[in-house]
Amino acid sequence: MLALVTGASSGIGLQYATQLARDYQCDLLLVSNQEAELQQVAEDLKKQYGVRTIARYADLSKQDAAEVLHAWCHEQGYVVDILVNNAGVFFFNPYCETSMKRIELMLQLHMITVAKLTRLFGEDMLHRRLTAEEAKQRICGHRRMKGYILNMSSMSAWMAMPGIQTYNATKAFIYNFSKSLWYELRPQNVGITVMAPGAVDTALFGLAPNLRRLAVNLTVSIPPEKLVKRALRKMFRNRKADTPGVINWLSTPLLKHTPDWLLFLAMKYVGKYQK
Repeated sequence: MLALVTGASSGIGLQYATQLARDYQCDLLLVSNQEAELQQVAEDLKKQYGVRTIARYADLSKQDAAEVLHAWCHEQGYVVDILVNNAGVFFFNPYCETSMKRIELMLQLHMITVAKLTRLFGEDMLHRRLTAEEAKQRICGHRRMKGYILNMSSMSAWMAMPGIQTYNATKAFIYNFSKSLWYELRPQNVGITVMAPGAVDTALFGLAPNLRRLAVNLTVSIPPEKLVKRALRKMFRNRKADTPGVINWLSTPLLKHTPDWLLFLAMKYVGKYQK
Protein backbone atom coordinates (compact mmCIF):
# COMPACT_ATOMS: atom_id res chain seq x y z
CA MET A 1 0.00 0.00 0.00
CA LEU A 2 1.11 3.57 -0.68
CA ALA A 3 0.44 6.17 2.00
CA LEU A 4 0.48 9.89 1.25
CA VAL A 5 1.33 11.88 4.39
CA THR A 6 1.28 15.68 4.39
CA GLY A 7 3.46 17.63 6.80
CA ALA A 8 5.66 14.55 6.97
CA SER A 9 9.06 16.12 7.61
CA SER A 10 8.63 16.67 11.36
CA GLY A 11 6.38 16.34 14.40
CA ILE A 12 3.21 14.27 14.20
CA GLY A 13 3.55 13.88 10.42
CA LEU A 14 6.94 12.26 10.87
CA GLN A 15 5.39 9.89 13.39
CA TYR A 16 2.70 8.92 10.88
CA ALA A 17 5.33 8.22 8.24
CA THR A 18 7.49 6.24 10.66
CA GLN A 19 4.73 4.06 12.03
CA LEU A 20 3.15 3.40 8.63
CA ALA A 21 6.54 2.17 7.38
CA ARG A 22 7.57 0.32 10.54
CA ASP A 23 4.31 -1.28 11.65
CA TYR A 24 2.38 -1.65 8.39
CA GLN A 25 5.16 -1.85 5.78
CA CYS A 26 3.53 0.88 3.71
CA ASP A 27 5.39 2.62 0.92
CA LEU A 28 5.42 6.35 1.52
CA LEU A 29 4.71 9.48 -0.49
CA LEU A 30 5.91 12.22 1.84
CA VAL A 31 4.83 15.82 1.26
CA SER A 32 6.16 18.91 3.05
CA ASN A 33 7.33 22.47 2.50
CA GLN A 34 10.61 21.69 4.32
CA GLU A 35 12.57 20.35 1.38
CA ALA A 36 15.91 19.43 2.98
CA GLU A 37 14.32 17.83 6.04
CA LEU A 38 11.88 15.93 3.83
CA GLN A 39 14.64 14.40 1.72
CA GLN A 40 16.47 13.28 4.84
CA VAL A 41 13.36 11.72 6.35
CA ALA A 42 12.66 9.83 3.12
CA GLU A 43 16.21 8.46 3.01
CA ASP A 44 16.20 7.47 6.68
CA LEU A 45 12.87 5.64 6.54
CA LYS A 46 13.86 3.80 3.37
CA LYS A 47 17.08 2.56 5.00
CA GLN A 48 15.47 1.68 8.32
CA TYR A 49 12.35 -0.16 7.15
CA GLY A 50 13.05 -1.18 3.55
CA VAL A 51 10.01 0.57 2.09
CA ARG A 52 9.82 2.72 -1.00
CA THR A 53 9.83 6.41 -0.13
CA ILE A 54 9.01 9.34 -2.39
CA ALA A 55 9.70 12.90 -1.26
CA ARG A 56 7.57 15.61 -2.83
CA TYR A 57 8.22 19.22 -1.90
CA ALA A 58 5.01 21.28 -1.99
CA ASP A 59 3.51 24.34 -0.40
CA LEU A 60 0.01 23.11 0.40
CA SER A 61 -1.15 26.59 1.33
CA LYS A 62 -1.25 27.54 -2.37
CA GLN A 63 -4.66 27.70 -3.98
CA ASP A 64 -4.03 24.98 -6.56
CA ALA A 65 -1.74 22.81 -4.41
CA ALA A 66 -4.17 19.89 -4.19
CA GLU A 67 -4.83 19.77 -7.93
CA VAL A 68 -1.12 19.97 -8.74
CA LEU A 69 -0.22 17.18 -6.30
CA HIS A 70 -3.04 14.94 -7.51
CA ALA A 71 -2.16 15.47 -11.18
CA TRP A 72 1.50 14.74 -10.46
CA CYS A 73 0.57 11.45 -8.75
CA HIS A 74 -1.42 10.42 -11.82
CA GLU A 75 1.44 11.36 -14.13
CA GLN A 76 3.84 9.24 -12.07
CA GLY A 77 1.42 6.33 -11.86
CA TYR A 78 1.17 6.45 -8.07
CA VAL A 79 -1.96 4.85 -6.63
CA VAL A 80 -2.61 6.30 -3.18
CA ASP A 81 -4.26 3.82 -0.79
CA ILE A 82 -3.97 5.96 2.35
CA LEU A 83 -4.26 9.75 2.61
CA VAL A 84 -3.18 11.37 5.88
CA ASN A 85 -4.11 15.07 5.93
CA ASN A 86 -1.81 16.20 8.71
CA ALA A 87 -0.17 19.43 7.49
CA GLY A 88 -1.12 22.43 9.59
CA VAL A 89 0.00 25.59 11.34
CA PHE A 90 -0.73 27.16 14.72
CA PHE A 91 -0.45 30.69 16.01
CA PHE A 92 -1.95 32.59 18.93
CA ASN A 93 -2.92 36.15 18.04
CA PRO A 94 -5.75 38.66 18.43
CA TYR A 95 -7.67 38.41 15.17
CA CYS A 96 -7.51 42.09 14.22
CA GLU A 97 -3.74 42.06 14.82
CA THR A 98 -3.18 39.06 12.57
CA SER A 99 -2.02 39.71 9.03
CA MET A 100 -4.34 38.78 6.20
CA LYS A 101 -1.58 36.61 4.77
CA ARG A 102 -1.45 34.42 7.90
CA ILE A 103 -5.24 34.16 8.08
CA GLU A 104 -5.45 33.13 4.42
CA LEU A 105 -2.63 30.61 4.89
CA MET A 106 -4.45 28.85 7.73
CA LEU A 107 -7.81 28.84 5.98
CA GLN A 108 -6.28 27.48 2.78
CA LEU A 109 -4.10 24.85 4.46
CA HIS A 110 -6.61 23.56 7.00
CA MET A 111 -9.82 23.72 4.98
CA ILE A 112 -9.50 24.23 1.22
CA THR A 113 -6.53 21.96 0.62
CA VAL A 114 -7.85 19.27 2.96
CA ALA A 115 -11.26 19.36 1.27
CA LYS A 116 -9.71 19.22 -2.21
CA LEU A 117 -7.26 16.40 -1.42
CA THR A 118 -10.07 14.41 0.14
CA ARG A 119 -12.24 15.01 -2.93
CA LEU A 120 -9.59 14.13 -5.50
CA PHE A 121 -8.01 11.09 -3.87
CA GLY A 122 -11.36 9.99 -2.42
CA GLU A 123 -12.81 9.75 -5.92
CA ASP A 124 -9.84 7.61 -6.99
CA MET A 125 -10.47 5.28 -4.06
CA LEU A 126 -14.18 4.97 -4.83
CA HIS A 127 -13.44 3.86 -8.39
CA ARG A 128 -10.80 1.33 -7.37
CA ARG A 129 -11.34 -2.39 -7.75
CA LEU A 130 -9.47 -4.59 -5.29
CA THR A 131 -7.87 -7.77 -6.54
CA ALA A 132 -9.02 -11.05 -4.99
CA GLU A 133 -5.81 -11.17 -2.96
CA GLU A 134 -6.25 -7.60 -1.71
CA ALA A 135 -9.86 -8.28 -0.77
CA LYS A 136 -8.71 -11.13 1.48
CA GLN A 137 -6.21 -8.99 3.35
CA ARG A 138 -6.84 -8.09 6.98
CA ILE A 139 -5.46 -5.01 8.74
CA CYS A 140 -5.89 -4.78 12.52
CA GLY A 141 -8.21 -7.78 12.17
CA HIS A 142 -10.51 -6.00 9.72
CA ARG A 143 -10.95 -6.53 6.01
CA ARG A 144 -9.14 -4.18 3.71
CA MET A 145 -11.07 -1.20 2.35
CA LYS A 146 -10.59 0.35 -1.10
CA GLY A 147 -8.90 3.32 0.56
CA TYR A 148 -8.41 5.18 3.83
CA ILE A 149 -8.45 8.88 4.66
CA LEU A 150 -7.30 10.25 8.02
CA ASN A 151 -7.90 13.91 8.87
CA MET A 152 -6.49 15.75 11.86
CA SER A 153 -8.86 17.98 13.82
CA SER A 154 -8.54 19.06 17.47
CA MET A 155 -10.51 19.32 20.69
CA SER A 156 -10.35 23.07 20.11
CA ALA A 157 -13.09 22.52 17.51
CA TRP A 158 -15.55 22.82 20.42
CA MET A 159 -13.84 25.77 22.11
CA ALA A 160 -14.71 29.45 21.68
CA MET A 161 -11.19 30.45 22.68
CA PRO A 162 -9.91 33.96 21.92
CA GLY A 163 -6.50 34.11 20.31
CA ILE A 164 -6.96 30.90 18.36
CA GLN A 165 -10.31 31.80 16.80
CA THR A 166 -9.25 30.95 13.23
CA TYR A 167 -7.55 27.71 14.27
CA ASN A 168 -10.65 26.60 16.20
CA ALA A 169 -12.94 27.36 13.30
CA THR A 170 -10.83 25.45 10.77
CA LYS A 171 -10.60 22.43 13.07
CA ALA A 172 -14.37 22.50 13.51
CA PHE A 173 -14.70 22.42 9.72
CA ILE A 174 -12.38 19.40 9.46
CA TYR A 175 -14.27 17.54 12.18
CA ASN A 176 -17.78 18.01 10.78
CA PHE A 177 -16.65 17.64 7.18
CA SER A 178 -14.99 14.28 7.94
CA LYS A 179 -17.84 12.88 10.02
CA SER A 180 -20.36 13.78 7.34
CA LEU A 181 -18.26 12.12 4.65
CA TRP A 182 -17.99 8.93 6.69
CA TYR A 183 -21.67 8.27 5.97
CA GLU A 184 -21.15 8.84 2.25
CA LEU A 185 -17.98 6.81 1.83
CA ARG A 186 -18.45 3.91 4.26
CA PRO A 187 -21.15 2.11 2.19
CA GLN A 188 -18.73 2.20 -0.76
CA ASN A 189 -15.85 0.66 1.23
CA VAL A 190 -13.74 3.80 1.61
CA GLY A 191 -12.89 4.71 5.17
CA ILE A 192 -12.53 8.22 6.57
CA THR A 193 -11.53 8.91 10.17
CA VAL A 194 -11.06 12.20 11.99
CA MET A 195 -8.90 12.54 15.11
CA ALA A 196 -9.62 15.32 17.60
CA PRO A 197 -6.85 15.17 20.23
CA GLY A 198 -6.43 17.59 23.10
CA ALA A 199 -2.93 18.72 23.98
CA VAL A 200 -0.07 16.76 22.41
CA ASP A 201 3.02 16.31 24.55
CA THR A 202 5.49 18.53 22.73
CA ALA A 203 7.50 21.63 23.68
CA LEU A 204 4.96 23.83 21.87
CA PHE A 205 3.33 25.13 25.06
CA GLY A 206 6.58 25.71 26.96
CA LEU A 207 5.51 23.71 30.02
CA ALA A 208 8.01 22.48 32.59
CA PRO A 209 8.87 18.74 32.32
CA ASN A 210 7.03 17.88 35.56
CA LEU A 211 3.84 19.57 34.32
CA ARG A 212 4.11 17.78 30.99
CA ARG A 213 4.40 14.45 32.81
CA LEU A 214 1.39 15.31 34.97
CA ALA A 215 -0.71 16.20 31.92
CA VAL A 216 0.21 12.89 30.27
CA ASN A 217 -0.58 10.91 33.44
CA LEU A 218 -3.99 12.59 33.65
CA THR A 219 -4.56 11.74 29.95
CA VAL A 220 -5.11 15.44 29.26
CA SER A 221 -2.03 15.36 27.04
CA ILE A 222 -0.87 12.52 24.81
CA PRO A 223 2.62 11.69 23.47
CA PRO A 224 2.85 12.00 19.66
CA GLU A 225 3.86 8.34 19.31
CA LYS A 226 0.82 7.16 21.24
CA LEU A 227 -1.52 9.51 19.38
CA VAL A 228 -0.38 8.25 15.98
CA LYS A 229 -0.51 4.59 17.01
CA ARG A 230 -4.09 5.08 18.18
CA ALA A 231 -5.06 7.09 15.10
CA LEU A 232 -3.81 4.46 12.66
CA ARG A 233 -5.55 1.71 14.58
CA LYS A 234 -8.83 3.66 14.45
CA MET A 235 -8.34 4.40 10.76
CA PHE A 236 -7.80 0.76 9.78
CA ARG A 237 -10.83 -0.21 11.87
CA ASN A 238 -12.85 2.43 9.99
CA ARG A 239 -13.86 4.39 13.07
CA LYS A 240 -15.65 7.65 12.31
CA ALA A 241 -14.02 9.91 14.93
CA ASP A 242 -11.91 9.71 18.05
CA THR A 243 -10.81 11.96 20.92
CA PRO A 244 -7.98 10.33 22.92
CA GLY A 245 -8.00 10.57 26.72
CA VAL A 246 -10.87 9.82 29.08
CA ILE A 247 -10.87 13.30 30.61
CA ASN A 248 -10.79 14.92 27.16
CA TRP A 249 -13.64 12.74 25.95
CA LEU A 250 -15.77 13.46 29.02
CA SER A 251 -15.09 17.19 28.96
CA THR A 252 -15.89 17.69 25.27
CA PRO A 253 -19.62 18.49 25.79
CA LEU A 254 -18.70 20.99 28.52
CA LEU A 255 -16.45 22.99 26.21
CA LYS A 256 -19.49 24.23 24.32
CA HIS A 257 -20.80 25.81 27.54
CA THR A 258 -17.65 27.41 28.97
CA PRO A 259 -18.74 30.48 30.97
CA ASP A 260 -17.64 33.88 29.70
CA TRP A 261 -15.87 34.79 32.94
CA LEU A 262 -13.59 31.78 32.55
CA LEU A 263 -12.68 32.75 29.00
CA PHE A 264 -11.85 36.31 30.06
CA LEU A 265 -9.70 34.89 32.87
CA ALA A 266 -7.91 32.70 30.33
CA MET A 267 -7.28 35.73 28.12
CA LYS A 268 -5.75 37.60 31.06
CA TYR A 269 -3.54 34.67 31.99
CA VAL A 270 -2.34 34.02 28.45
CA GLY A 271 -1.59 37.72 27.99
CA LYS A 272 0.73 37.65 31.00
CA TYR A 273 2.25 34.38 29.85
CA GLN A 274 3.08 35.80 26.43
CA LYS A 275 4.91 38.76 27.99
